[in-house]
Amino acid sequence: MDNDTKQKILDELARLYPDARPALQYKTPYELLVAVILSAQCTDERVNKVTEVLFKEHDTPEKMLALSQEELEKYIYSCGFYRNKAAHILSASRDIVEKFGGEVPSEHEQLNKLAGVGQKTANVVYAVAFGGDAIAVDTHVFRVSNRLGLAHAKTPEKTELQLNEAIPKDEWSKAHHWLIYHGRRVCHSQKPDCVNCTLKSWCEFYAQTAPKNK
Repeated sequence: MDNDTKQKILDELARLYPDARPALQYKTPYELLVAVILSAQCTDERVNKVTEVLFKEHDTPEKMLALSQEELEKYIYSCGFYRNKAAHILSASRDIVEKFGGEVPSEHEQLNKLAGVGQKTANVVYAVAFGGDAIAVDTHVFRVSNRLGLAHAKTPEKTELQLNEAIPKDEWSKAHHWLIYHGRRVCHSQKPDCVNCTLKSWCEFYAQTAPKNK
């Protein structure tokens, strides 16, 4: 895909979703970090319901560490993978308290080194909470970017690297949200609404599947 086509796709995404923003509800970088950990394989709506209760008494790493793993698991059970997520949240909270004085670090490298924090979580917190330039590759971003042809990769890690090359740096964070919105509203996992998609003229997936659907 040439650069002109890539820019047309980005321009159309920007037109479609000018107000694209995170659906997770949070008040502080720490709350965002916890919410992103919980969001893996879980809807944002479910996460928001869980954190609404959890953050009433446990909205800082210090307060979170007052919970045992079993106690935290009871709060987050409905988010799925609750044992691993509880362990990650407590590990990250401990690192934040012991290494950063209770404040979530604002540098991407430090975020990425927090125990229990992966690349996607670090990218989201860095971009959303601290205004950094980063593309977090979740299931929507992975699916949509590879279908469109902005990336041709089999893993989220390689997809991120390719998107960093395909998209201007100052649009990384916005493009992350544009791709998520498009994945939720149009480019669904099982039944993408290709017929009504305004990106189909440039979409590699549509070019490959359109003849079969006629």
